[in-house]
Amino acid sequence: MNDPRIPAAPGLSVAQPARDLHALIEALRESAAARDRAGGHAAQEKQWIADAGLLTLAVPREFGGAGARWPDVYETIRAIARVDSALAHLLGFQYLQIVSVDVWGNGAQRARYLRGTVDARWWWGNAVNPLDARLLARATDDGGFLLDGVKGFCSGTRGSQMMTVSAHDPETGKPMFAVVPTARAGITVNEDWDPIGQRQTDSGSVSFTRVKVEADEVLHRSEKPPTPRATLRTLVSQLVLTNLFVGIAQGALEEARRYVSKHGRPWISSGVENALDDPYLIQRFGEMRLKVVGAHALATRAALALDDAWNEGEALTAETRAHVALAVSEAKIHAHRAALDVSESLFDACGARATLAPLALDRFWRNARVHTLHDPVDYRVRDVGRYALLGTLPEVSLYT
Repeated sequence: MNDPRIPAAPGLSVAQPARDLHALIEALRESAAARDRAGGHAAQEKQWIADAGLLTLAVPREFGGAGARWPDVYETIRAIARVDSALAHLLGFQYLQIVSVDVWGNGAQRARYLRGTVDARWWWGNAVNPLDARLLARATDDGGFLLDGVKGFCSGTRGSQMMTVSAHDPETGKPMFAVVPTARAGITVNEDWDPIGQRQTDSGSVSFTRVKVEADEVLHRSEKPPTPRATLRTLVSQLVLTNLFVGIAQGALEEARRYVSKHGRPWISSGVENALDDPYLIQRFGEMRLKVVGAHALATRAALALDDAWNEGEALTAETRAHVALAVSEAKIHAHRAALDVSESLFDACGARATLAPLALDRFWRNARVHTLHDPVDYRVRDVGRYALLGTLPEVSLYT
């Protein structure tokens, strides 16, 4: 890569890397509670993810990536979310930015940025929050833009080498999308992310002061109506969130099982000597599992539908795309509810001692609560209801 605008590969960490998914998950599990309480940037853990070869899972094979099927991509996200949904979010949004380049970029841009992701092991950041119009893009005479303003909820931008960005073009009244190196002059990644959950997603704001965007860095001019395939990016994004919720629910159930197996005590009127024989506790775990299994099944169903649609390429029709959107909404609604319900039921199953702060078992609920507010679930239920009653498929929008 000879382009001076493109950053080189980041230096390797001195920490012992986790070289496969199982080792990575165990390493993340060991420190998840402490890191959740501390917050901040998980530089070492992100290096482990890179060392495990996961950054390029969604890069097409023609550019040197794994070209994994969507069900496999989402299973990877779920597996990490079971122990650490913040880092699973970062990895999921890594794949989302790769998809952004894949569906919005021209041939030269796809080759440059997707091959660069493989060769240099870039982490990608995200400054494409569609509801935040504070960042302005003013056209320059050479076909590029100057960016001025702020974007919020820029997940993964801290510690990234490249970032996707959207900005409001006041001349056209429409958004402009581009790729820029995170270290470009005029870009300031602010350390202002301090939520109750998802504390290591680096989802703070980014400030732009006369940041130059070259003409060949502009990914997508929104004057042209997007093809159905291009709009799959939104569904890729929504299934990232869906599988985060599924992973949180699975992780909460597993942590509850571990805790009760080790520390559980039978209730005084249960009539049993071992907590694991308590019929009400058994019933509670049964109910929790039913929610988890249902969420997992619908998420897998939606991922398979997305994979089929993705493979249709430019032949994808608007109707087929709408059916995928319906499947995604159905999965996300169920996963949303499962994540919140199971992470709360964890405490009913484990009892009062499970509320000790050092255990950080509340992180599952806090993480779910933060992420389930990404977009209103009520409007998804409305879309599903319209289809159930009227046969009306969801329309393409910023979130469907």
